Amino acid sequence: MRVLVLSDTHSPRRWKGCPPALLPQLDAADVVLHAGDVCTPDVLELLETFAPVHAVMGNNDVPEVAEWGAPETLELTLEGVRIGMIHDSGQRQGRTARMRRRFPDSDLVVFGHSHIPLDETGDGVRILNPGSPTDRRRQPTGTYAVLDLRDGALADVRIEQLPT
Repeated sequence: MRVLVLSDTHSPRRWKGCPPALLPQLDAADVVLHAGDVCTPDVLELLETFAPVHAVMGNNDVPEVAEWGAPETLELTLEGVRIGMIHDSGQRQGRTARMRRRFPDSDLVVFGHSHIPLDETGDGVRILNPGSPTDRRRQPTGTYAVLDLRDGALADVRIEQLPT
């Protein structure tokens, strides 16, 4: 199963439309995860035209994102991999231990908020922030992540850069 992971798209301020370089990734995705700050539900509705979408609320999301179905946190199992999702994982120090406590059964915790891509393992959990494809802040390019799930395991996790 191929999973596209996004966060912090910030529509309509930053997401004026789907970045063209993201379209082939959406076409290839079996599932899309969005770790919050989508801001408006029209982005989720567009993503749903490509694959099933699971999203959590971010601190900038309007109430209609919750009405779309995005909870504050989410736990799901995809292809046998247990995934926890939250927008803000808190400060860097102690993050993996905190995410292990928050999602004790998860193999992977997906989060956003900082716009800083991160793939780290510690305290018995892997954590992943895909960054943002549209609001790169201090990053050189926009980013997203791709998960390859096989046989109940994370076969591959990649943070990818969008072309500038």
